[in-house]
Amino acid sequence: MQTPSTFKTASLSLCFSVGAVLFSSHAGGGFATGNQENVYFVSLGWLGPITAIITMLLFTLTIKEAMNMYNSRHLRSYKQLFQNLYSPFKGIEVLFEAFFYIMVIMAVSATVSGAASALAAQTGINYYAGIGIVGTIIFFLTIFGAGLVRRATTYMGIAILAMVIAIFSVGVYMGGSVEGTMFFTQAMAQDFAVNGFSKLPTAILHAFTYSGFQCVVIPTMIVVGMPLVTRKNCATSMWFSFAMNAIALTLAVCMLLGWTGIYGKSPLPTLTSLKSMGMTWLTVAYSIFLMLCLISTGVTTVFGFTARFSEIHMLKKVSKSAVIRSAIVTFFIIALSMTVSIVGLTNIIKYGYGYCGYLAIAIIIVPFLTVGRYKNIRYAKDKAYRARIDAMNADPDSFEESPVMSTAKENA
Repeated sequence: MQTPSTFKTASLSLCFSVGAVLFSSHAGGGFATGNQENVYFVSLGWLGPITAIITMLLFTLTIKEAMNMYNSRHLRSYKQLFQNLYSPFKGIEVLFEAFFYIMVIMAVSATVSGAASALAAQTGINYYAGIGIVGTIIFFLTIFGAGLVRRATTYMGIAILAMVIAIFSVGVYMGGSVEGTMFFTQAMAQDFAVNGFSKLPTAILHAFTYSGFQCVVIPTMIVVGMPLVTRKNCATSMWFSFAMNAIALTLAVCMLLGWTGIYGKSPLPTLTSLKSMGMTWLTVAYSIFLMLCLISTGVTTVFGFTARFSEIHMLKKVSKSAVIRSAIVTFFIIALSMTVSIVGLTNIIKYGYGYCGYLAIAIIIVPFLTVGRYKNIRYAKDKAYRARIDAMNADPDSFEESPVMSTAKENA
């Protein structure tokens, strides 16, 4: 088994690769269909594009602190990561467990629902056939370990980013040239004239909520990010990811702002808008883009769940093969998510993601960006503190003193 100490330092290409995995996880079914952008950003009017950029900053900074804590302390599971984050308080890590299980089901369900809705609308492929195709690809990409996940999602991430820029740039440019649309700056100006800053509190909530439910990928990111052994490595990787995520999300929001008169309440805003442009190549490119998005998020989300449960004692009795154990867990979570997908994409995003996002603000975003950052910096600079933390992780039954208590003792 690889551990963070196995690696010496990370190359720039490796930092980019890990950043691309995070981008691929974000660019999923909800993003590709435009449903997530519509619910969380377009609804904010002129604040939408600005909120999208701030949201991606919150998201990548949180993941950076999580990876840095995991790698610098040579931790071995996401449970241990959250024990370190919450220490000296015990038992709080079960809240992340609950969040993670629910979000895996929601995220994969959104992938399945998005595949069924969009592929049926675009190609006429039977609902269940679409589920089967996507599910099978996710299954085989997930069961062979972190190396394959990192390589596959890096290539998919590059392809997705290229298609995002091409598709949404055309959409932005054509805003106002099709009846019922307008250029996004005009839409922003109109909204500002009507609403001013009245939606600012909602924008702040949406930024934290959206970045919160995206943190379901933490278990995957700490595994694929193990080669990022230094704080600088983690920061470099996440700045790459921030650039990719911010460009893609902001472009999508800007385009959809100008096309709200076309797609209305459709669960597939992007596809509905593209069809109105009358460009066949765009809809063909979108079909490829959609499949890549669905598969990339499915792979990164399911892999975190598979890595967690494929090593449990019960499954080791069933088979000594890691691939077979991974296959069992992966099949289970995909089958369960297919059942949940009948709720529909919009409801999954609006309610399932929303409530999980609220929980994540309290147990992930705020703790990592405050206490987590403080602990990471202190661990790097304070030898006595670092020795105490290493001893705690070597003996899980021990506990870490609070920063206030430990500082008081050192000064006594």
